Amino acid sequence: MATSTASPANTALETAFARLKAGYASNPFPDLRTRQKHLKALRKALLSRQEDFARAISEDFGGRSRTEVLYSEVFVSIHTIRNAESNVARWMEERPVEVDWPLQFASAWLMPQPAGVIGVISPWNYPIFLFMGPLAGALASGNRVLLKPSEFTPATSVLLAKMIADTFAPDHVTVVQGGPDVGVAFSRLPFDHLLFTGSTAIGRKVMQAAAENLTPVTLELGGKSPALIAPDANLKRAADDIVYGKLLNAGQTCIAPDYVLIRRSDRDRFVDLLRAAVEKRYPRAASNPDYTSIINDQQFARLTGYQNEAKAAGAAVVSLSSTETDAKTRRMAPCAILDPDENLAVMQEEIFGPILPIRSYDSIDQAVDYINAHPRPLAMYLFSGSDRTIDSVLKRTVAGGVCVNDTLVQIVADGLPFGGAGLSGIGQYHGKAGFDTFSKIKPVFRRHGIGIGASLRPPYGKIHEMMRKLLIR
Repeated sequence: MATSTASPANTALETAFARLKAGYASNPFPDLRTRQKHLKALRKALLSRQEDFARAISEDFGGRSRTEVLYSEVFVSIHTIRNAESNVARWMEERPVEVDWPLQFASAWLMPQPAGVIGVISPWNYPIFLFMGPLAGALASGNRVLLKPSEFTPATSVLLAKMIADTFAPDHVTVVQGGPDVGVAFSRLPFDHLLFTGSTAIGRKVMQAAAENLTPVTLELGGKSPALIAPDANLKRAADDIVYGKLLNAGQTCIAPDYVLIRRSDRDRFVDLLRAAVEKRYPRAASNPDYTSIINDQQFARLTGYQNEAKAAGAAVVSLSSTETDAKTRRMAPCAILDPDENLAVMQEEIFGPILPIRSYDSIDQAVDYINAHPRPLAMYLFSGSDRTIDSVLKRTVAGGVCVNDTLVQIVADGLPFGGAGLSGIGQYHGKAGFDTFSKIKPVFRRHGIGIGASLRPPYGKIHEMMRKLLIR
C-alpha cells in the first residue's frame, strides 16, 4: 500500500521547503558580505553554546567526555566555518578558461552560483561537526538549507534546532526533526542538492528516494577502513596512532581504522603495544570518564554479538584494557580479534565500535591484494618510513582518502576534499570542494566582435572548403 503524502510530517516538510525555495528566489545570488555575515553568525552561535552542546551530547551518549566533544565537535566545526569565512571571496571568483584559437575574439569562464535549496541529513555519531560542516559549505555557496539531525541524539538535535532558529530566518536555514518516516519524506523533496551522512544501507535508500526528482546527491557513507602497517613502520608509534583513531568516540567514527593488516612476525608484539597505548590513553577504559559510551542498547548488542560470534568460531578475542566492559553504562572495553575468519560479521560489516580485528600478512603485496579484493574504503591508513613503499601502496589502492603515519587528522585539513569511493560514498565536500559541490559551476562563453563561427555558416562555398582544410587536419 502506498504511503500517503498528506501526513502532518510531510505537510510541515513541504511548507518548510516551499519557504526556503521562495527565499532563494528572492535573492538567488547573495553577495560576499552577506555570505560572510551568515558564516560569522553561525560561528558565534556555536561558540556561545559550546558548553550546552557538550552537556547535551554526553546526555545523548550516556557519557562522553566534555574535552573530547570540544575538540572533535566544536573545534573542527569552528575551524571549518572560519576557513569558509576566510576563503569564500576567492572561491566566488569567476574562473577564466582558455579559449582555443579557432574561437578567438571571445572569452570564457566558469561562474560559481548558488545551487538553490540544499538538504542535509546528518548522523548521530558526530552530531555537531557533521551538521555544521555541510551547513558551512552550503552557506558559503549562497544557498538556503534544510537540515535533519539524527533522532538518536535528541538533546543535541533540540539544541541545534533552537540555535538555528535563533540565528537564521526560516526562509534561509531550517531544521526539521523526526524519525525514519521524516527521513524518507525529506529525501523525496526536490532539493537542488542532497547530502546524506550515514550507513551504506540507508544511503542506498536515500539515493533511491532522491532519484524520483533526479536530485544530485553526495553520500558520505563508511565501510571498513584498513590500517596497513608496513614491515619498516615504527610499531610503537603506529600502535599509539591507531589507538587514538580507533577509540576516539569509542570507535563510533566513520573514518576510524576498522581493521589492521600487519606482518605475521610483528602481530603479537603489536598487540602488546596496543595494550600499553590503551592503558596510557584510557587507563581503566570501561570506567574512565574520557572514554565514550556506546550510543544505545541496540548498538551495544550488535557489538557484543560480533565478539560472541568470533569467540564461538574459535577466534582469539584479546582484551586491550585492564577493566571489563560495563554493560550498565555501555562503556565497552576495547579488544582485538586475532586473524578472524573472513566470514565473521566483524569482517563483513563496518564495526563502528572499539573492536579491532588484526589480520596477519606474509608480504605487503598480499596485504595490498586483500584491500583491493574488498569494497573501496572511506579512509585508508598507511604506516611506513619508506617513500618507495608509500608511493607503491598509494598507486595500487583506491580509497576515499589516505592518511600516512597518523589517523583521523586528515578530516581537519579543510583543503583536502572529503568523500568516499564506491560503496563508501559518492561526491565530496569540505573547504573549496564543499563550495563547489553546493554550487552550480556555470560555464559561460562570450563573443567579442566577429568570430570564426560566422564564416562557417551556410550557404557553403569555396571559403568553407578553405576553412575545412585549415581546421580539419
